Amino acid sequence: MHKTCQRTVYKTLLLIMSLLHARERYTTRQKSLLALVGLVIFIALWWAVAEFNAEMRPIVDIQTHLPSSITDDTLAVNRDSIIRADSIKLANATEFEKVYPLLPRPDHVVKSYGPLFGQDNLLADVWLSVWRNLQGYGWAVIISLLVGFPIGLIPALRALFSKQVDALRYLPLTALTGLFIIWFGIGDTMKVAFLAFGILVYLLPVVVQRIDEVDDVYLKTSFTLGATNWQMVRSVYLPAVLSKLMDDIRVLTAISWTYIIIAEMFNRSGGVGDLIFVKGRQGQIEKVFAVLLVIVLIGFLQDRLFVYIDRRLFPYKHYKTVLPGLRETEYGVLAAVGALAFYLLATAVWPGGAELLGQLLFIIFITATLMVLYGEFRFQRAYVK
Repeated sequence: MHKTCQRTVYKTLLLIMSLLHARERYTTRQKSLLALVGLVIFIALWWAVAEFNAEMRPIVDIQTHLPSSITDDTLAVNRDSIIRADSIKLANATEFEKVYPLLPRPDHVVKSYGPLFGQDNLLADVWLSVWRNLQGYGWAVIISLLVGFPIGLIPALRALFSKQVDALRYLPLTALTGLFIIWFGIGDTMKVAFLAFGILVYLLPVVVQRIDEVDDVYLKTSFTLGATNWQMVRSVYLPAVLSKLMDDIRVLTAISWTYIIIAEMFNRSGGVGDLIFVKGRQGQIEKVFAVLLVIVLIGFLQDRLFVYIDRRLFPYKHYKTVLPGLRETEYGVLAAVGALAFYLLATAVWPGGAELLGQLLFIIFITATLMVLYGEFRFQRAYVK
């Protein structure tokens, strides 16, 4: 009996070890099929939990408010009478409906998108939050690079400020919302500044760390070839740091949406955070879940966008040879990113020209998009061949 148990345990361990390496043997089609099966299992579990927590409530006309024409002497009497009448109605109810007070069913969430798009103007709120998110990301990246590179490259600045930079990540950001309201008011400026600071406290120490991780081989090679300090920064440090920083920016996507939702709950000036707060207060749980799923989808698309930018700006990380079209795509991506950075800096200096600069930004984005599409067309043709 003891040997049989040992064999069973041994076979179980072998099975577990084989499963750990099984993903290396799956084809793309098998992975897609397994992902679909996992989605079905997730929805089935969601449905089961929602049904388990459902409640049957009677359908009755409840009079929960007191009449307006009552005196103080009859207040208690009227309240007791109404409560007693409502209790009798509930006890004698013959019709019941199933409600989901804790977790809505998946089909209820899907059905709620109609009112969200039609009545609650979901698209406008989503665009507003995405634009705030892009502005926060842009300011955080710009400030992190402008501050992080001098601290990481100049020993005196590193000795002076590296400890303070590392300590920033321990700040309780949600406790600083009051300060940001005092500094920037309760408008969009506060929301963007709060989001930018929330990303900055994590990204700035990472920039300094990535500078330390630049391989000495590249530095010695450039020094041997007679590169100046500026050439070394432009040709070695900047590409090496940015190529690794893209992965760090992807990780911060979830954090950025957390902070923008917190910021949008103040002042109620639109955005998905404002919409979630209102629908939660109204008890429309299915709409809250619907908006959360939209945020998850946006975060996924944002992550895929960062992956695409990383592949086109740093193709040497993913391809062994330079294929046709990559140069045009790189120029298009750089034009779009550079236009956004220029818009943020220019509007900070010249707020009155935001409309004119916005039109210029739109034209550059259209041109950059056409350039990217042309480059992708050439790249895909060469890649297939």
